[in-house]
Amino acid sequence: MQSIIQQLRANIQKVIVGKDEIIDLALVALLCEGHVLIEDVPGTGKTTLAKAIARSLNCTFRRIQFTPDLLPSDVTGVSYFDQKKQAFEFRPGPIFANVLLADEINRATPRTQSALLEAMQERQCTVDGETLALPRPFLVLATQNPIELEGTFPLPEAQIDRFLLRIKLGYPTADEELQILRRFERPPDAQGDLLDTLGSVIEIGQLAAMRAECQAVRVERSVADYIVALCRNTREAAGVMLGVSPRGTMALYRATQAFAAMRGRGFVLPDDVKTLAPYALTHRIVIDGQSRLRGRRAEDILRDVMERTPVPVDSI
Repeated sequence: MQSIIQQLRANIQKVIVGKDEIIDLALVALLCEGHVLIEDVPGTGKTTLAKAIARSLNCTFRRIQFTPDLLPSDVTGVSYFDQKKQAFEFRPGPIFANVLLADEINRATPRTQSALLEAMQERQCTVDGETLALPRPFLVLATQNPIELEGTFPLPEAQIDRFLLRIKLGYPTADEELQILRRFERPPDAQGDLLDTLGSVIEIGQLAAMRAECQAVRVERSVADYIVALCRNTREAAGVMLGVSPRGTMALYRATQAFAAMRGRGFVLPDDVKTLAPYALTHRIVIDGQSRLRGRRAEDILRDVMERTPVPVDSI
């Protein structure tokens, strides 16, 4: 498993420079068959990261460019009347893919955004009263720009809660930006860019076996209690209107198992929990208006919760 993860990481690093931690987080979501919300300003590599992950897997990939005029049927598919067969035929939408890139998801209306709710949680889609299973694995990589507010619709809490992790790429350092320029230099006779030449390194069957390995990773009772305490304390923290849901508790639990397995361990450490908690929990915390006016963020509240929650020291 470690060998395959290293191959995946190296393949993605061909087009993503200096974001090793972010790549590892995306691979954690892949091993958990969870979904990732990539949130950052334009031009930092959100779409490139999503495409690189998809190209590294030998599976179907679809992309939806979310716009205000996008309809739910544009996502799920539509039934049309075939005059030759004199019957209705279902034309599957882009949601019927292993990897779905939902680009600028917050530009679609809430009605269209809700078309993803059932698919993200239950891996199925209901069209015209008929429930259809989605291919497995099913991974949604959604991007959004948190700065631009005009023409956008904030994601509802129910949908945000279905994302296993929320990650932010951030700007590269000066050296990393120079590496990006050098890496994407192409000779005049080259065909396409570096992303176009990226190949797959694993098969879908390998993903299923790796996921089973992650689920077998041991989580001691003290570490599980620590995860539960963190999540429960967010619900009781001052300035919080909505804390982490039980789905968030389960997300953190599964993510730590995958994180430990990627590092060649058969057990979860409290440090694994502390590393992943900001990515698995902050987007599930809704702060009240007064705290928001005082400049408090969900990250600040989670940091306070983590500081006052006792860490188990005899878990292994």
